[in-house]
Amino acid sequence: MEHTLLLATTYEPLKIISWKKAVILTILRKVEVVEAYERMVHSPSLSLSLPAVVRLHRTIPRRPRTVKFSRQNIFFRDRYTCQYCNRPHPSHLLTYDHVWPKSKGGKTTWDNVVTSCISCNLKKGNKLPQSANLRPVKRPEEPKWLPNIALSLRVESAPPIWQDYLAWGQS
Repeated sequence: MEHTLLLATTYEPLKIISWKKAVILTILRKVEVVEAYERMVHSPSLSLSLPAVVRLHRTIPRRPRTVKFSRQNIFFRDRYTCQYCNRPHPSHLLTYDHVWPKSKGGKTTWDNVVTSCISCNLKKGNKLPQSANLRPVKRPEEPKWLPNIALSLRVESAPPIWQDYLAWGQS
């Protein structure tokens, strides 16, 4: 079943909602329909095109969001690419590595953990990057975006009608 892309007043993609919720928000005049699918929905008193992209009428206060630290978000941040050999891998062939090993006082934080393929992780082991002659391709840091939204809004798999709006959040 189709889903609807919800945009902020600034046209920034916020999240994906059900088409039913989008219809309710439209009827309540909380959103404007920016794009619609060809399919129509009907009720006894109303017919309208199924909303594909809707935009909020008012700005909602946004609390500062932090990105949840998780294995999936680490992989997404590093684009499913080993940070030592710089080769992309499917997620089942990836793990994460503490750049500064935990046994040497390293913490499990955004700026100390990188995506690693299994062979590079075994090669590096419990050593410091210099000792193992394996340095991360890029310096790890906490992402500024929300990977969970970005994952659900993958441009390649999104409906074509969403493409222009999703490009807004990509960098």
